[in-house]
Amino acid sequence: MLDKLEMFIALARESHFGRAAESLNISQPTLSAGIKQLEEQLGVQLVIRGSRYGGLTPEGQSALVWARRITADTRQLRDEMRAKRHGLSGEIRLAVIPTALTWAAHLSSRFADRHPNVRFTILSHSSREIQVMLDSFEADAGISYLDNEPLGRVDTAALYRERYVLLCRDDARLASRKSVTWEDLDAEPLALLTPEMQNRRIINQVFADYGAAPAPLIESNSLIALVSSVLGGRCMTVLPDDIARFLASGQPLRIVPIEGDAQRHSVGLVVPHRDPHTPVIEALLAAADRLSRPKA
Repeated sequence: MLDKLEMFIALARESHFGRAAESLNISQPTLSAGIKQLEEQLGVQLVIRGSRYGGLTPEGQSALVWARRITADTRQLRDEMRAKRHGLSGEIRLAVIPTALTWAAHLSSRFADRHPNVRFTILSHSSREIQVMLDSFEADAGISYLDNEPLGRVDTAALYRERYVLLCRDDARLASRKSVTWEDLDAEPLALLTPEMQNRRIINQVFADYGAAPAPLIESNSLIALVSSVLGGRCMTVLPDDIARFLASGQPLRIVPIEGDAQRHSVGLVVPHRDPHTPVIEALLAAADRLSRPKA
């Protein structure tokens, strides 16, 4: 039945028979037959059918919760047995807020040094998307904000606290300044992340705390798009220090510290609360803890 549950989960995720089949590397008739067999085994209709996928029935919605839980438990059992016999191996699906992607690389590299048989899939998502992915077992772990907006039932390991800087072209009006204030950026043309990103909501609030308001000339969910816009010379951007330094490397860009006592929000690893965690997730939490410690 496990393979049928995975087909059902894929169909609910993709909302399309063809895409679900493709994601599982099977034919669409095989997927359709598997869903039909699952319905016969459970004795209920799970999927609304017509000329195309029509969504899940109420029974299908309930079954989806159980399907995700069963497949997650099965994966945990498999990982534990494999770890006892062969050491840590498998895959970690890590969903990461865009501004923390450099830290995702740091964490995965440190982890690989100790556990070379574990591979990573790193995906960029908003904090809200990450929570949904953790709840639906579509991600094994995330890197997100820990102390700004409510989290679900998760375990966490802090990695760092954000410190914001201004990123501008080295010939921009503010590039020669040793530092700027949030008030200095009031009404300046900026390139910022889109409003569904928690980073943007934080920046909006910081501006408001200083009686200022951002004036986004360009909005994007891509940091590459933001920095490319800055290179074009029409605007500047505000980013956390670590990702700003990475993106500015080798470019005609200047990083200018922003003064002020704006709260520095904590960013860290988040994993679904389970007791116990899989050996892989326990090792990942330990790796995050080691990475966050100050170097001696």
